[in-house]
Amino acid sequence: MKSYFIALILLFTGISVSAQDQYINDSLNIRKIYDMSLLNGKSYAWLDHLSNEIGGRLSGSYNAQQAVEYTKAEMEKLGLDKVWLQPVMVPKWTRGEREFAYVQTGPGSTRNVNITALGGSVATPAGGTKAQVIEVQGLEQLAEYGRENIEGKIVFYNRPMRADLIHTFEAYGGCVDQRYSGAKEAAKYGAVGVIVRSMNLRLDDFPHTGSMSYGDTPVDKRIPAAAISTNDAEYLSSILKIQKDLELYFKLNCEQHEDVQSYNVIGEITGSEYPDEIMVVGGHLDSWDLGDGAHDDGAGVVQSMEVLRLFKETGYTPKRTIRVVLFMNEENGLRGGNKYAAVAKEKNEDHVFALESDSGGFTPRGFSITANDTQFNKILSWKELFKPYLIHYFERGGGGADIGPLKGGDIVLAGLRPDSQRYFDYHHASNDTFEQVNKRELELGAATMASLMYLVDKYGLENISNDMVEMPD
Repeated sequence: MKSYFIALILLFTGISVSAQDQYINDSLNIRKIYDMSLLNGKSYAWLDHLSNEIGGRLSGSYNAQQAVEYTKAEMEKLGLDKVWLQPVMVPKWTRGEREFAYVQTGPGSTRNVNITALGGSVATPAGGTKAQVIEVQGLEQLAEYGRENIEGKIVFYNRPMRADLIHTFEAYGGCVDQRYSGAKEAAKYGAVGVIVRSMNLRLDDFPHTGSMSYGDTPVDKRIPAAAISTNDAEYLSSILKIQKDLELYFKLNCEQHEDVQSYNVIGEITGSEYPDEIMVVGGHLDSWDLGDGAHDDGAGVVQSMEVLRLFKETGYTPKRTIRVVLFMNEENGLRGGNKYAAVAKEKNEDHVFALESDSGGFTPRGFSITANDTQFNKILSWKELFKPYLIHYFERGGGGADIGPLKGGDIVLAGLRPDSQRYFDYHHASNDTFEQVNKRELELGAATMASLMYLVDKYGLENISNDMVEMPD
């Protein structure tokens, strides 16, 4: 009966019965993908192992190597046409013993505060660093204070993420320069250390790490840098208003080592009709070391693996080569993404589409897409197929850091966009753990990714034609 009514609609709107048949067929195939993911998914079990049996996977660490071996073995079990490791040299930075800090307002009057070293920071002197604090709201304010007010002090960057921005990644982008370049810039004014407000939209006691860079600062001029929890940032800011001569003590024990060899983990199903056209789906295998990297980016890793498993289990034979890439070293170097793109260029591989998941394992909302007008409009023509799954976000935008180096020519880059409102509660912090990931939300994301991959593979993105139409409301 439902098909009869659809046929009537199509008849009166001038859409062919052939288009109707294709729409119904695609709708059923996508339903099969979602059913398989929700009823018989593997992504949550894979994430359980990555998170609870391996844990945080900082580049160059033993855990990162364990993750390489585990995911390679699991992909081999899927019966893919090819699974291999792609060598890549990555930085190795270790945190050392747990960081310690306190605020001193007078002789014998101290309060401990929660901090964590920023990734790539140098250590403090063996006895720690203790100095007065100057609070600024951003890099640009350093020049206003000048060397005379900064030299010998600890710079406290306290510009918060904007809570009024609905797109939380915009809020993150609006203040992450403090973390990345704060130490480099403060050192120019003679600061002895840097404390950065955690990139977090809520008030809590979890300090959030992340990458930072000294740029071309000489090694002997580099100063230690740490993040402070949002609750303690609020405390420090409030007490500074009352007592500007208070002192902050902090001790970091981190160390930068020589680069070590690691690997991107790659598996593929060879295309049945266009094997030289390559479609990539992926996430990054490394994580920070404070939690177990369940949202960032264990979720993206297992969702990407699940895409190929869903194709195998549902019996779908791709026309194009579908390749899953688990990138190493996104967090503190992007070496894996750059290496993959460099090898692809050397081999003159034809990459036509790349999809990345690196925004957490929350409820999927849709995709951000980098494409020309024709390509973007073709993807929009499939939007109605996603409507039953409450997927509505199809917007122009970036695809993701690891697939970014592939940009060029006619390749389309896309990123899964889950609901991001809670993402920065966990991002780069010790509470980014397995129990924070909802099984159903993770599985919905995997199915959503597989559905888009299916449509791109089936119809291509070269042009818009009547082989796929948007169904009327």
